[in-house]
Amino acid sequence: MKLVVQIPCLDERETLPRTIANIPRQIPGVDQVEVLVIDDGSKDDTSGVAKKAGADRVVRFRRRQGLATAFKTGLDVALSMGADIIVNTDADNQYRGEDIPKLIEPILAGRADMVVGTRRINEISEFSFIKKFLQRLGSSVVRFVSQTTVRDATSGFRAYNRRAALQLNVISLFTYTLETIIQAGKKNLAIEYVPVEVNERLRKSRLFRSTPIYIKRSLATILRIFVTYEPLRVFFYTGSFFLLAGLVLAGRFFYYYLTVSGPTGHVQSLIIMAMLIMIGFLLIMIGLIADLTSANRRLIEDAVMRLKRLELQFSTRDQIKDGTES
Repeated sequence: MKLVVQIPCLDERETLPRTIANIPRQIPGVDQVEVLVIDDGSKDDTSGVAKKAGADRVVRFRRRQGLATAFKTGLDVALSMGADIIVNTDADNQYRGEDIPKLIEPILAGRADMVVGTRRINEISEFSFIKKFLQRLGSSVVRFVSQTTVRDATSGFRAYNRRAALQLNVISLFTYTLETIIQAGKKNLAIEYVPVEVNERLRKSRLFRSTPIYIKRSLATILRIFVTYEPLRVFFYTGSFFLLAGLVLAGRFFYYYLTVSGPTGHVQSLIIMAMLIMIGFLLIMIGLIADLTSANRRLIEDAVMRLKRLELQFSTRDQIKDGTES
């Protein structure tokens, strides 16, 4: 059983050594622990610091690609390293390395494909009242959309088994936290959460410039992923609303037509009714087309997962062959 701890980072030469030093190298039930650092185009020699601090492998982007891309690359590289379990943690030492055994325990026990480390949001003194409220609200929305029980949707302290890592496809360029939970829920992966502690904050978050920007991007991510996996549901209910509104106006028009004004009044209701019914019908048709497209997406995702497995198999064979020849 091999565990790879991946750390996406950007300009973290000050905090990264402490983060790596806190990662346990001996864990019950795990034969080997390796550390993978994904340097997202840092300008402060984060890669060099990572190597000196004991990282087993460092992948560096020449230009900044974003947290979501760094995370996705980390999953692929960790799988190529032969990881059976992948733990993702932040480079700013927010999460405690000693909680990793607790984080991976549900996977080792065979209960979960994905485990999220849940922080005690109300007890984090660095979080303002507004941020605590938004964290709880956002997690509630993600739970509703994903049909999961995760209490801390924005936590970056997570564990994935090989099956989950192969199935998750991060589309967003902003962050992976919300998207992977929604995807995991829609793909019926077994998800658990465990309470974890956090260290004292060493620096401010650099993921977003302001709270309104973070809210806007997070809502856009949730909406896009939900529409991707539930297009018929979204467009059917939206279209039904317009159809219902159109039928109400139709009833109003015919009521006045038959009882009050005859054919000369309330023509505006007839025009608006036609527009609403047309919009509703078009939305439902779009939903049907999107649902067919969604079926193709599932087939493509299955093909991508099988391709990844084949690539990993050939990579493992090449490594064994190279090792035998040497």
